[in-house]
Amino acid sequence: MKAAVIYYSLDGNCAVIAEQAASRLKADIFRVRLADTKKRKGFAKMFWGGRMVVMHKKPEIQSLSINIAAYDLIIIGTPVWAASPAPPLMSFLEKTRISGKKIALFCCHAGGRGGALDKLKANLPEGNTFISEIDFINPSKADRKEITEKVNNWIKTLN
Repeated sequence: MKAAVIYYSLDGNCAVIAEQAASRLKADIFRVRLADTKKRKGFAKMFWGGRMVVMHKKPEIQSLSINIAAYDLIIIGTPVWAASPAPPLMSFLEKTRISGKKIALFCCHAGGRGGALDKLKANLPEGNTFISEIDFINPSKADRKEITEKVNNWIKTLN
């Protein structure tokens, strides 16, 4: 089964999970990146991200060269912003048709996933099979051994 891991990561949390999952599955990995490369920190970052979620804005993203048809399994990862998937990832999904695939989802958050994964599923077309979902709390700050074990156990369920 050929797999792709597609994710957005602002602070590195989703990158930790995406990289481990891709390594374990020997999957191709694709990082969604904003066209606007301005660095945001602290309150400005929270305001910027929260405003996008509340206003249903989808920011411009850098072009991502991926042939979805080449993959059987698509793993999609997002940080949770205001109980929702990160708008940059939603921009990617709006521009990319994913249909007829096995899909696994993950999200990273600081204490509550809210409805992020349900909203993510709602934005993927019918015809996909959702095989798994999981969430991680601040993986870049958590015990690396525990995170690796959790990722490994999750990956075992995807085969």
